[in-house]
Amino acid sequence: MRPKRLSLIVISLAVTSLFSSCGQASLKKNIYVAWSNKQDSYSFISTLKTIEAIGCNPVVLDMVRSSDLDYAEDNRLVDAIDEHGILLSDFAKQVKANTWEHSNAAEIAKDIDCIIFPGGSDICPTLWKAEGQWHGIEEDTDYSAERDVSDYLLTSYCLAKDIPMLAICRGMQMLSVVSGASMINDIPTYFASLGKEDGHTHRDAEKKTFAAHDVKITDKTSLLFKITNTDNLKNVPSWHHQGVLSVEDTRLVVTAKNQTDGVEVIEAVERKDLTFCLGLQFHPEVAVRKVVDKETDADHYMDLESASSFFKALVNR
Repeated sequence: MRPKRLSLIVISLAVTSLFSSCGQASLKKNIYVAWSNKQDSYSFISTLKTIEAIGCNPVVLDMVRSSDLDYAEDNRLVDAIDEHGILLSDFAKQVKANTWEHSNAAEIAKDIDCIIFPGGSDICPTLWKAEGQWHGIEEDTDYSAERDVSDYLLTSYCLAKDIPMLAICRGMQMLSVVSGASMINDIPTYFASLGKEDGHTHRDAEKKTFAAHDVKITDKTSLLFKITNTDNLKNVPSWHHQGVLSVEDTRLVVTAKNQTDGVEVIEAVERKDLTFCLGLQFHPEVAVRKVVDKETDADHYMDLESASSFFKALVNR
């Protein structure tokens, strides 16, 4: 039986006429969103609200399953996860070797014409090209091997089929992992190893809120520059402790960075050989939601027009 797609009508915005990217309400365009194990998270709901705010219809896809792994009736992986929730190395190798061709990705993504990979939890380091280990930080032990497998396979499929994608935070990291990039397991630890201080620039763990920092766009021939028409994005919302270290020997191009205490952190990547493939390490959807929901700290972050521009560009590519 063909898997159903879940069209979320969970959220009803009071300000549905803020933008008109998708035309009349009766002709709303679908924007597809990759499955998440935590569809009530702030970032995930912010993604859905942003899609609705630009006049489109969010459609959440079902989970992609690997035919090389065993799943229980509740879609949980069987005997494939270690004590930290990380996909075991032998199973990760199968996923990486066989990618989407050993999965139901083609059925799940049938007929979609664009997709957003939203933010979320850490990615299992066993899926990296150079396999890593658990970072050892108890409070950041928040893995979902099921989502990692689903995202890895679906990202691989979308790249192979040139399906336009916007990949946000974890989504950008997964795009980079699939592409063979090297990764940072924990930014504060990485900074400390260089004798530097990250200063809560990328995540304000003390206040438990999104940090705000500037992003320097480094490539004026990039899709990112075309969308924003600036070389400096101000006060982007940021919440991450993992990151992309290098895209050397991949097809990805770095198009934006942040510099903190003399250390550069990659903030955007893209594939210039594809129709629309953009990864953002920051969270524009959060800035949109804060304005839409009239949150008290909305003015701490990037402006509404800049934040919504990435989603409009995906629609109007």
